[in-house]
Amino acid sequence: MRRAYSNIELVLGAVLLITLTGCVDGPQHREVYAAGGGVGLQDDYVYYPGYQIYYSSTRRQYLYLESNAWVSRPAPPRVSVDVLLASPSVRLDFHDAPSIHHATVVKQYPKKWKPTGLSPNNGNGDKANGKRNDRGDGR
Repeated sequence: MRRAYSNIELVLGAVLLITLTGCVDGPQHREVYAAGGGVGLQDDYVYYPGYQIYYSSTRRQYLYLESNAWVSRPAPPRVSVDVLLASPSVRLDFHDAPSIHHATVVKQYPKKWKPTGLSPNNGNGDKANGKRNDRGDGR
């Protein structure tokens, strides 16, 4: 059991390092989610399959792979925020690092993924459960 705990420590340490090196606007004074029942804010993620970018509204950061390393920045890479928000997106149901789930997420939501029967949710709906937002228009 100690070996599994060491892997968790390694992953959390890597995420923390990536987050700290990705800070452009200075340090963020936010509590981070800690495995094992730690107190703090839970991360939430919206995924943009066409760009393979995750957005955490808790951290106000975009996370993505760049040269086989996870990067966290306050702006998305290679695309404007407006274009990204207009593209299909899906709210994800995990609260830890996207790197842990990325292989599964990419298979479930390939680059050309589009929601069936609804317009892109732009992060405001829960497509996995078929729910719409308060406006009822699926956006």
